[in-house]
Amino acid sequence: MTRDLGSNIPVRANWAEEAVAAHAGAEHLTREEQVLARIAKARARKAKIKEERITLSHGAGGKATQTLIEAVFLDAFRNPVLEQLEDGAQLAPAWSNGVTGRLAFTTDSYVVSPLFFPGGDIGDLAVNGTVNDLAMCGARPLYLSCGFILEEGFPVADLQRIVASMAAAAEAAGVQIVTGDTKVVERGKADGCYINTAGVGVLERPVVLSAAAAQPGDVVLVSGPIGDHGVTVMLARGELDISADIVSDTAPLHEITAGLLDAAGDGVRLLRDATRGGVATICNEVAVASQVAVVLDEAALPVRPVVNGASELLGIDPLYVACEGRLVAVVAAEQADAALAALHAHPLGDGAAVIGTIKDDPPGLVLLRTAFGGTRIVDLLVGDPLPRIC
Repeated sequence: MTRDLGSNIPVRANWAEEAVAAHAGAEHLTREEQVLARIAKARARKAKIKEERITLSHGAGGKATQTLIEAVFLDAFRNPVLEQLEDGAQLAPAWSNGVTGRLAFTTDSYVVSPLFFPGGDIGDLAVNGTVNDLAMCGARPLYLSCGFILEEGFPVADLQRIVASMAAAAEAAGVQIVTGDTKVVERGKADGCYINTAGVGVLERPVVLSAAAAQPGDVVLVSGPIGDHGVTVMLARGELDISADIVSDTAPLHEITAGLLDAAGDGVRLLRDATRGGVATICNEVAVASQVAVVLDEAALPVRPVVNGASELLGIDPLYVACEGRLVAVVAAEQADAALAALHAHPLGDGAAVIGTIKDDPPGLVLLRTAFGGTRIVDLLVGDPLPRIC
């Protein structure tokens, strides 16, 4: 956590105890020493935020900021690196911990609306999304940063709920939040809370994953039902007056990714998490970068009925609807069975399926073989059909 988030007043760790003990045992202390002793004792108390809503003073860098950081962020994310409250985290190189490998680094921002939705909230979404970006590089996630932009008047209880969700998600993913920042803007200048994250991971395998690595004959796999997150967020807004039994699929993908890489090795050409733009956007990126044709089978696409129904109401294709706990993999044909078995072996891959193949013609296009026996082009969308879903 940077000094923008925390106190910049150094206090010797045991100074409060020494001063209070001296005050109790020596009547000859000067008035100044007595005041200093009381200040030190107050500083030694556990921070507690008294306000119910965020105020501009919480972003001013003074006592209110210090209290917010110590009572909310430090208390939730506590670890030896973060406790230093320096301007940046000094991380032990991966190779000093008995692991050698290249480092992976990523960053992302989260502005989802609403902040809380069935199956998750902006907090675990931010952690899982950053973990997944690292996992798609083939890396093991290690450390995260988090920056909060809070609106004046935002309920402290909601912030604490978000932070607790982030802490739980970080623990589940085996990562530490080691640095961060907080800013408060005037009422009406933000939508309650925005979060920016960055992540560092270590690449322990000699794999190079790229959208330009696909080859004719490769297969396209997805790790589970698609579109759950986007539809969940959309329904949570209440705009369609529809009630459905569906929750966001937000989840960390590093473990299922590791299992896939162990099983299929260098047969894995590409890994991507199907967030904004969904599976269709990933396939278009592969087709253009590798100058191949991606041919998808509509009948093989794992889509829940409620996602299909909501997509029909919106007039969009589930292929374009975002996920937050699903990956798309392009794998060499000879490794396809091993890859699919590895996905099925993990709880998050229970609905994994082979959804298409890579062809050499027509290059740069994505085609969908429909359930009616025809073929249509799946192009990139011009705009975003479901804004503010992550």
